[in-house]
This record gives sequence, structure tokens and C-alpha cells, in this order.
Amino acid sequence: MCGILAALGLTGDAEKNRRELLKCSKLLRHRGPDANSIYQSAAGDVFLAFERLSIIDPSDCGRQPFVLQRPEGPLVWALNSEIYNHTALREQYLSGVQIVKNSKSDSAIVGHLYEKLGDSDELWNALDGVFACVVYNEATGEFCVARDPIGICPLYWGRGSDGSFWFASEMKALQHKCVEFAIFPPGHCYRSRTGKIDRYYKPAWLEPGHLPTRAVDYGELKQAFIDAVKKRLMSDAPLGMLLSGGLDSSLVASVAVRHMKEATNTYKPTQRLQTFSIGIQGSPDLAAGRKVADLLGTDHHEFTFTVEEGIDALYDLIWYIESYEQVRAAVPMYLLARKIKALGLKVIMSGEGADEIFGGYLYFHKAPNAAEFHRETVRKIERLHQWDVLRANKASFAASLEPRVPFLDKHFLDVAMSFDPAEKMIDMQEKPDGVHPRMEKYILRKAFDDAENPYLPANVLWRQKEQFSDGVGYDWVDGLKDYAAKVVTDEMWEARHERFPEYTPTTREYYLLRSIFTEHYPSKSALDTVPKGLSIACSTPEAIAWDPEWADTHEISGRAMKSVHEAADGFMFDKATAIAGASVQQLKGGHLGAQPLVNGKVNARCLVNGYTVAQSEA
Repeated sequence: MCGILAALGLTGDAEKNRRELLKCSKLLRHRGPDANSIYQSAAGDVFLAFERLSIIDPSDCGRQPFVLQRPEGPLVWALNSEIYNHTALREQYLSGVQIVKNSKSDSAIVGHLYEKLGDSDELWNALDGVFACVVYNEATGEFCVARDPIGICPLYWGRGSDGSFWFASEMKALQHKCVEFAIFPPGHCYRSRTGKIDRYYKPAWLEPGHLPTRAVDYGELKQAFIDAVKKRLMSDAPLGMLLSGGLDSSLVASVAVRHMKEATNTYKPTQRLQTFSIGIQGSPDLAAGRKVADLLGTDHHEFTFTVEEGIDALYDLIWYIESYEQVRAAVPMYLLARKIKALGLKVIMSGEGADEIFGGYLYFHKAPNAAEFHRETVRKIERLHQWDVLRANKASFAASLEPRVPFLDKHFLDVAMSFDPAEKMIDMQEKPDGVHPRMEKYILRKAFDDAENPYLPANVLWRQKEQFSDGVGYDWVDGLKDYAAKVVTDEMWEARHERFPEYTPTTREYYLLRSIFTEHYPSKSALDTVPKGLSIACSTPEAIAWDPEWADTHEISGRAMKSVHEAADGFMFDKATAIAGASVQQLKGGHLGAQPLVNGKVNARCLVNGYTVAQSEA
């Protein structure tokens, strides 16, 4: 992966614009410290800049932007990507085609596919992987931009004061050059020839009102996940694994260890997989991660941090992740990424996505019925690009480390989201196999529950869900709250409505985080990219309605589920009372940056030149 920046339709002095683009691109260099390049159109009105993290084909043949010289004019493209089926696409579509620079890079094929398929939905749906891509056709002056289905690669777009279009991997590269900017929506493509942004990714499970009815096929689910992990072992650079000791990361590590030698183009498959854990001294994740690493025989690395070190990291961390949500989990991930990078790794795999797909968060115990359970999983997956996926990507890339998330593989999603949600629902009184209660993520656990050929021991496979921010040590969450209570004075708190009239913070912790965010990103456009709304144990705002006791509550810790969480005794959280400038009802309804929630639907009105995305069911 890498960092991309594009500006199209610029006016004024070309040389001055080039220097400005290079300054903005440098703000993305943590995403690509290995090399940087820039393309300038003949007319000097289009620039594509690239900051490279060398992973596939690390030679100069993989350096972007790619430029395909043609008699009618160059075709230029740059993308932040990992295209896992790039070899198959070469064989299917590009037999006999001379690939630009003779590059073996997975990204090199995209321009050639554009020549063959145009800026069609077929092109973007053919790509099995993650990407944020800009393609510019200098012969026609047209360009297209697309983002992967779930939004694993970050992408923002903006409008310059001269009407120019800007696109960047992170908004920090846009905020001083654009009069407004917004999140580019996942699974969509913008085409300058039509002036429209359209959804190209249209799986059945995303369709409004769709409710799957298939019975669970445990063998199919298991094989789809194994295949998803094997794809992500593709690397020409050192690769490792985040390991908390919970179900999700442990399954990824177990599959990787067992199937490393079967993977295509993996880095030194005979070496032991390196795994990494972090936590406050004595935390649950450290102990659990160590046990799993010992069982799998990995080369395990364990790191600790203190509450003070976490607090010291807040200012830089928020600049990197561009949000004041997910901070509790992002801090330890950011600290760990720096340790991993220092050991020479460039790629890391993690377990994000399983809880959204299978209803793994503890609040899913209160799902009222199968239909609402399914709708909530869809809401969670659609918004991942502003939550766990954003945190995992940006906290890791702060240290130039690429994260990969096999649970969000396109084919695995199609399989996992095709099953009757009634089989995902939680009922601790029921034991479908006669042994294990139907707990969170039951069907995933059961798919790998093989006594003769176990991937994980029973005490790991059936371990209760522990959110990362909790698992690294309850002292971290409590310590952050205590720190905020000290530094946000009574005077500051009493004046919070005046300082933050929109979406006024409901706790001193959020006042602190919002203050830091506003210092880095003061514009209204930046504020609109951060999701808003009440949450219980990482729920969506809509799920607050599942239990009257959750009304007006905002507490993301899993310990808020006192009737469920094994360590919830004594945990305290605050109620969010009516807030000046943003009513509780507004907070319940939520706000997704450029995609505000309206009556349960994503009204994805993008902020760039008024172009509109068709509404889709949230």
C-alpha cells in the first residue's frame, strides 16, 4: 500500500502548483517512506503524486504513478492497493499485453484493464483485494476514481477554490487546499465523463430488505476463511500477525501458520510466523496472546505500555487517525505498530471485521429478532471505514506498516452474509451441538471446532469476546478517563456548549479528544468525516433502541454489558443528557460525515460539486 494524492483541473502557474502538490504529498509520507514520485500533465493542470511503501515488486518497476505512453496520449494511474488476484487477471484479460515497465506489481495491471474494459463496473468488480485508485486519460481529459468495497483503503475527495478536483489517502493532504472535502464512499466509482458517483459493488446482502435464508454450511465457511488468509500472505516484504489471544486474531494466526507454504508468493514461507501482542502489564490480551503463540509455535513478541505512555501518544495519534473515535483502541495499536516496524516488518495481519459479520459484540445478546440482527451487521459493515477499519489502517500506517484484514475478504463476506441470521443470534441457554452454548460468533467457532484436526484449543475457540481497548488492560480505559477528568476543568466543562455547539461532547474524555482533533483539523468538513451518535458497547446508534435501559447512553466499552461481560462488576458509565446544539435524538440518529443517516438510510450527499450518490439501505 501507499499514499496517493491527485489534483485535476488546476488553474494558475504549473510550477507553483507542482511545488504545492509535493508539500501536500509529503504529509502522507508515513504511508510510503520508500520512494515518492509525481506526474504532471502536458498542460500542467493535472498532477498525481505517490508515496510508496514497497511490498509487491519492490524494484523501480513497481514505482507509481504508472504512465502508459500511447500515440493518442498517456494513460496514467496511481493506487493504494493490494490486488490479490492480479496474476489471474493478467491471464484472463491481459494475455499477450506488454505490462507497463514489465512490472510484477499488482497495481500495474489496472491501467491495462481500463484500456480493455473502460471505467466500467466490470473493471472494479474484477479486482479481488483493496484499493483506492485514480486513473487519468490525458487523450480525453477524463478521469475516474474508485474505492474498494468495504473502504479498507482510505480515500477522501475535495474541491479547490478554482473548481479543481482533489483526491487523497488522508484528509490532512487536502484540508489546506480544498474549500470543502469529504469521505469518498466505499464500493463506489466517480466518472468525470458522467459527473456522477455510482455504486459498483452490489452484493445481495446489501440490498434493502434482503434477509438471507440459507442454512449454515460450516465446511464452506471454513474454506472461504482459509482462502482469505492465504491470499493475504502474498508479500515480497517481511510479514507478521497481531495476536490478542481472542478468537479472531487467533484464527487468523492459526490458519496462517498451517497454510503458509500453500500461499502464493509469500515472504520466506519456511520461517516461523512472527506474532505480536501489547497491553498494560498483566492485561488479559498479553496472557492470552502468549498462550496462543506457544500453542501455534510462532516467534512471539510481547510489549507493554503504561497509561502515561498512552496519554503521551494522544496528540500524535489523533493527527494520524484523523478521528476522535476509536482512540482507546488506536493508541495501543499505534504504539505496537512502531515496535513492529522497528523490527523490520512491513505487513501485518489482524482480525478486524469478524464481530461485525457475526454479531460478536456483546450488545448483540439483546438483538430483538433475526431480521434486526442482520440489519445491524449490515450497518456495522457499511460503516467500518469510519471505525475499526479506519483505526487499523491509519494507526498502523502511522509507522509505515500495512495492515491486512482477511475477515473482510469479498468472497468470505458473500459466504458469511448469505446464511440465515437466526443461526447467528445468541442464546446462552441453547446448545446446538449439545456441548457449547450459542454464544457470540457461534457459527464461526463451530466451523473450526474439529476435534481431530483442531486449529485452536477449546479454551481459545470458545473464549468470550473482549474488545481490544478493554483487552489491553482495563487500567488503560480507566486511566484515560481519570486523566480527562483532571485536565478538563470544571470551567471548561461548563462552557462546553459554547466551545462545541455542534455535537457537544457528553463526557470529559470526549471533550479532551475532540479538543485535540479540532486543533489538528479545525474545519467543518473535517468534523463531518467523524461518525456521530450514541453507542453501547460499540453498537450503532440504531441499536440503542433494543433495550430501554440503554436510552441516552454512550459507553463503548464491552463492560457496559453488565449482564453479559465476565469482568463488568463495578464498571460505571455516564448517561448522556440533553445536549445544547445537538439533541439526544440527533445523536441517536447518528451522522456519518458526508453520509448522514436519515430515517435509517444513508443519504450519501457528497460535498464535492454537488454530485450525489444514490441512497442505499443502512
